[in-house]
Amino acid sequence: MATAVKVDEEAKERLEELQAEIRLRTGQSVTQQALLTRLIDDAYASRAEVIDSFRESTVPLSESEKRAMQEGRFASGVETDEDDIDDILYG
Repeated sequence: MATAVKVDEEAKERLEELQAEIRLRTGQSVTQQALLTRLIDDAYASRAEVIDSFRESTVPLSESEKRAMQEGRFASGVETDEDDIDDILYG
């Protein structure tokens, strides 16, 4: 049973571009229905990522965000305690 799903023009164009690129690179024609089914199957297999993509923010940080923060750290060689932090932050 086929069901119609409405998508905006931009999504439709991108779907058509994917369809054309598949044909160009593989030599095989694929229907939009088959392409959408494959995309849905792939998204279903990695559903946590899809669900997280709809969150307004990602807490906790992703692994790549953690790595980026760690790369910015360096050891100054100066011991810092809570009083030092308070003085720096609050004057």
